Amino acid sequence: MLLVSGLMLLDLRQDAWDKAEQTSRNLLQVIERDIARNVEVIDLTLRAAQDNLRMPGLVKLDPDMRQLVLFDRATSARDLGVMFVLDENGDVVEDAAASPPRKGNYADRDYFQAHKANRHLGLYVGRPIVSRLTGERMVNFSRRIDKPDGSFGGLVLGSLKLSYFGHLFDQIGLGREGAINLYLRDGTRITRHPYLEADVGVNIAGSRTFDRFAREGVGTFVETSVRDGVRRLYTFSRVGDLPLILNVALGVDEVEAGWRAKAVVIGTVVLVLCGFTVALSLLFGRELRHRAAMQAELARLSLTDALTGLPNRRRFEEAFEVTRDGARRTGRPLSLLVVDADHFKRYNDRYGHAVGDEVLKGLARSLSAAVHRPDDLVARVGGEEFAILLPDTDGDGAMRIAGKGHEAVARLAVPSAGIGAGAVTVSIGLATDHGSAQERPEGLYQAADAALYEAKSGGRNRTRCDPGPVGAGRGKMHPLRLARG
Repeated sequence: MLLVSGLMLLDLRQDAWDKAEQTSRNLLQVIERDIARNVEVIDLTLRAAQDNLRMPGLVKLDPDMRQLVLFDRATSARDLGVMFVLDENGDVVEDAAASPPRKGNYADRDYFQAHKANRHLGLYVGRPIVSRLTGERMVNFSRRIDKPDGSFGGLVLGSLKLSYFGHLFDQIGLGREGAINLYLRDGTRITRHPYLEADVGVNIAGSRTFDRFAREGVGTFVETSVRDGVRRLYTFSRVGDLPLILNVALGVDEVEAGWRAKAVVIGTVVLVLCGFTVALSLLFGRELRHRAAMQAELARLSLTDALTGLPNRRRFEEAFEVTRDGARRTGRPLSLLVVDADHFKRYNDRYGHAVGDEVLKGLARSLSAAVHRPDDLVARVGGEEFAILLPDTDGDGAMRIAGKGHEAVARLAVPSAGIGAGAVTVSIGLATDHGSAQERPEGLYQAADAALYEAKSGGRNRTRCDPGPVGAGRGKMHPLRLARG
């Protein structure tokens, strides 16, 4: 049943994509035809003006009649902007909207420079501009005028307001993430729907989307927009024979929105039909996970000291055995510090066990701060007794760690009980196993333990190092002591 449902959903999803692609192609075709038809009307007007400029006796006509002869077709184009005839210097000499013509020079415009440099351009589509006369956004179409000797004689110019595209595109509903874009062949965006002024004139040549538009000419693909990062279905084509590229883009999420709604319904039905099986499976799986989590937590707690959060005696003994065996195999040194709080019983007797517990927690933090390597281990192995296991560390290195431990403990204070820094001290016994296979493994702890007694006997708040190699002459390792005072 799940397999059949999955195949059905995949088929529905493909139907949704097929429908979106067909809708996009239809919209693209309608828009492309409308734009091409309107541009054709403007071009016919430009051609007619070109021809009429060659008419004998044109210059003898009065200005109003000359204007009518030159621009008689201009009124049939929708949202037509300005329409001029410019001379070879870029000055307006004829104006479809005013007689006498409005003054202006447009020699700096891209279309003027292009026609002046190349007599074979034909219809030139310029970049979108803001009209100097009306302040409106426009796109210009122009044709060159040649003098009898073939030299540049100016051009005839017609423009289309960008509002034309807005009126055209506003009739189309593409969803919240849908978009329509019109580009020049060089990647310059003429307009976009929904319209945003900052988008006009932006060049996206070199982007993945536009490279496909320019290379393939017509087609459909899915890509992420360089403008806003939205993933869209792009359907695109060229606009007739013009240097224009038009695309209709639908948001992928919106393309699949209807399919997702159906998927929810079908999925719900499948879940209801399979409910008992799924519920039992989930309950059984949850119970297994709960038991596994409990076992893992129990295992962790069995190796953790509840008061300080440090590894406990059991964890220390396991780590000690593994680390000691590793040192034997590699011949690397292994050092052990046995740490005992000085006069700890006095804190319990004077301040109570709650303060004593705070002292132990502070000692745990201080000793942990003295080591930084991941393989070093600080453990609480008795009441106020701690052990620090230092793999791959010789006696000098262990002595430095012991010094850091003393420094950290010297900063320990329990303000709530009036115990200031320096009041709490520890004695440390240090022993190092140099990895000799002849040395008895249980001797390391005994050596450190003996050095601890020497530190206690020598006045406390100090470290004593076992002077001789850990050797066979030492006896069996004693059980860990829980307290010394």
